[in-house]
Amino acid sequence: MSVFPADKLVVAISSRALFNFEEENRIFESGDPQAYMALQLQRLDEPARPGIAFSLIKKLLAFNDEATQRVEVVILSRNDPVSGMRIFRSGNANAIKLERGVFTQGRPPFRYLKPLQAHLFLSANAEDVREALAAGHPAARVLTESTLAGANYPDEVRIAFDGDAVLFSDEAERVFQSQGLDAFQRHESDKVLQPLPEGPFKPFLEALHRLQNAGTPAMKIRTALVTARSAPAHERAIRTLMQWNIHVDEAMFLGGLPKGEFLREFEPDFFFDDQTRHVDHAARHVPAGHVSGGISNT
Repeated sequence: MSVFPADKLVVAISSRALFNFEEENRIFESGDPQAYMALQLQRLDEPARPGIAFSLIKKLLAFNDEATQRVEVVILSRNDPVSGMRIFRSGNANAIKLERGVFTQGRPPFRYLKPLQAHLFLSANAEDVREALAAGHPAARVLTESTLAGANYPDEVRIAFDGDAVLFSDEAERVFQSQGLDAFQRHESDKVLQPLPEGPFKPFLEALHRLQNAGTPAMKIRTALVTARSAPAHERAIRTLMQWNIHVDEAMFLGGLPKGEFLREFEPDFFFDDQTRHVDHAARHVPAGHVSGGISNT
């Protein structure tokens, strides 16, 4: 029997996505892993500062109470086991409950996502994210240069998603890139009653929907669809979510306007997009992650 109930949300996250280990990582990337391990051991009792996904993780864990554990966060990291000790201690110091961790000492960790039954994988390592997406897991590369989440909504997990190649497949995006905007608009109008195929993040959105329905007075979820689509292509996206029986709280059909300023007003704990230009712009305002799948990333 699985130790992960079907209705539990499981998030796998790397140490650099959860905590600010950028100084330590520079030593690791210099090619001196022994010096990196020595520094982590030296700082064993020094809690790491919050990283870009810290707010998202802390709020998701607020859905747990003594009676019911609705969310589990698992460290899935290229770190060595010695460095893992500091990660667990940093979690304890920051009231982030971490019980499980997989440390692969430089080897790709994505293959452990399946036995972990993870609904989401967040990592600062682009290669690990690409491999996770290719294996069918919702995954995003955390931009460690992103702006940290704001503090105006302490009782809401706020998550924003791009549409095509994130919540939906890249079917329509392929039409746009190969044939242009007019052909894209016609394609979406002609298929308005046909739901879009699901994208890599539909399972995560479904898990959030179940978590929201489970309910807790301590925390709520607010989601937003933030897309470059505009009328008439908006309708197929809305109808697809209706067909999936999934509700989003806000929808922004921006018709190519830069997303960053709109996201700054929404103040998400995290934003997911497949296009680097959108993610890079968003990262100036909010925590952002790159979903490196679909036609835009081939």
